[in-house]
Amino acid sequence: MLAEYRDLLLLMAAVGAACAVPGVFLVLRRTAMVADAISHVLLFGIVATFLVVRDADSPWLYVGAAASGVLTVALVEALQRTKRLKADAAIGLVFPLLFSVGALLATLYMRNTHLDVDRVLLGNPTVSPFDRLVVFGVDLGPRSLAVLLGLFALNAGLVAAFYKELKLSTFDAALAATLGFLPGLLHYGLMTMVSVTAVAAFDAVGPVVVVALFVVPAATAYLLTDRLAVLLPLSVVFAVASAVAGTLLAIAANANVAGAVATLLGGVFAVAFVVAPHRGLLAHELRRIRQRRAFHETMLAIHLYQHEGTPVEVEESRDDGLHRHLHWLPGEVKAVTARAERNGLVTRAGPLWKLTPAGRDLAAATFGQ
Repeated sequence: MLAEYRDLLLLMAAVGAACAVPGVFLVLRRTAMVADAISHVLLFGIVATFLVVRDADSPWLYVGAAASGVLTVALVEALQRTKRLKADAAIGLVFPLLFSVGALLATLYMRNTHLDVDRVLLGNPTVSPFDRLVVFGVDLGPRSLAVLLGLFALNAGLVAAFYKELKLSTFDAALAATLGFLPGLLHYGLMTMVSVTAVAAFDAVGPVVVVALFVVPAATAYLLTDRLAVLLPLSVVFAVASAVAGTLLAIAANANVAGAVATLLGGVFAVAFVVAPHRGLLAHELRRIRQRRAFHETMLAIHLYQHEGTPVEVEESRDDGLHRHLHWLPGEVKAVTARAERNGLVTRAGPLWKLTPAGRDLAAATFGQ
């Protein structure tokens, strides 16, 4: 079965790799939804270019589609610069406008032209391998595969060449401008990269999986690492693995490939969102529990420190005294004192709890002494 679907699997892997590289910077720059906008307004660029060249097979359609993506970014930036709209609102205005204009023009002027609406809106990757690249009578495989592998190499090469500039302008645009790195030019260069990649991926697999592959692998990898040098290859690994596994899942279930890949990507992100060692929900909950326990142990140390050597120490340092004065339940008193004793902060002296030197130092440090 794998041999039969080899070209499709390779194509999906290439799409994932090509989209994951610029997707990292979209996520880090908090402009992930620009990928969604670009992938949908390509229709506007295709139709507008068709009205000029009057040829549905013209390569200029790809140029027009890529230009529409850059136009989208420019319009969003222009609206943001007015200071009257934030990025999400600007995208929400530009994206539906250009997409609806493209759909309207398509229905008016491309009625007799083959335009598969399902492929435009959802994507159908299974038909892409049938468009072959033949050179001098030699079949070199799917045309889209060659294009996307080339784009992956180009994207990776550009990121490697401008790694320092992209990193600095992503995390500190003001410093990048001060050092003369032209963050605005880098931004539009990155968005051109996104737009060109989106055009090729859109033609191969459709917009749904394109948006997912731009955003989800990078977002998943971001939950696992803070280092950009690790984030980039890890995003590519997640994108390729999810694209291949989702395609195999769709084949086995006789389901839509784009939908299966996007669903699997969502599942992978959900798992990472829960179990990521530093940013996951479980890690967050464990930190909260540890902080609460540490706070209670500090409260116990402070309480004992304040009453140490006073006439009321006998009353304040017993279990029932902790229950009354710290408003802890009896079970909570038992748990906190047990942890504090294990951590060497307190020790039992008959019915009383006494501070150890470590516990006394903790309490004194809390008071700044």
